[in-house]
Amino acid sequence: MNDKTVLAIDPGTAKCGMALVTRKTGGQISLDWRFIARTEDIIAEMRKAKEIHPYELVIIGGGTFSNKIVALIRDELPGTAILVVDEQDTTLQARERYWSFVKRRGWRCLLPSTLQVPPEPVDDFVAFILAERVLQQA
Repeated sequence: MNDKTVLAIDPGTAKCGMALVTRKTGGQISLDWRFIARTEDIIAEMRKAKEIHPYELVIIGGGTFSNKIVALIRDELPGTAILVVDEQDTTLQARERYWSFVKRRGWRCLLPSTLQVPPEPVDDFVAFILAERVLQQA
């Protein structure tokens, strides 16, 4: 099995979470890059992501605005492999995952992470979770 890198996108009307994720030969999954882009900049950001690390597949969450993002990618980047996946429960999981990447400080250390809402958007972590789901099944 070779390393496999995917670009996952959590589409939204105003912003899209993005994550470049790699499954290594041994099965370990790593987050290589994450970003929250304005929806109108998604194609430019996809091109930047390709420069950071070439990806084989674009995974798109099937929720809000996914049809328009898929159509945009097909128009602007023909030949791109796209997989639309279910987003169920990803927002709650992304809130928890956020705290594994961002150290809690002050009073936040006293409460379980499951009871806290991150102080910033977590769309990039939603994208990461979408990629993990696909790469763990492949």
